[in-house]
Amino acid sequence: MARPKIPRNICGQPANICFKPNGIPMTQLEQVPLAEDEMEALRLVDLLGMQQQEAAKSMGVSRQTLANLVKAARLKVVDSLINGKALMTKSIN
Repeated sequence: MARPKIPRNICGQPANICFKPNGIPMTQLEQVPLAEDEMEALRLVDLLGMQQQEAAKSMGVSRQTLANLVKAARLKVVDSLINGKALMTKSIN
């Protein structure tokens, strides 16, 4: 049985729930889900420029967990940009 996720502090909400390439109908696009905690990790580290230790404390997780979230989120964003996929935000609740 998998260990349950520790609740994470998430302060920001995405402006949109979907980012997709222009001119291609949603039905023709592969969707890449980006969890709220992954988006928050990106916001804190990449947008606000926080150190990972500080961002981890803000989210209430370990530094290693935050590093894993950032790595997974960056992979999903790059996959969406390079391969023309729709990036969808989703709740972790």
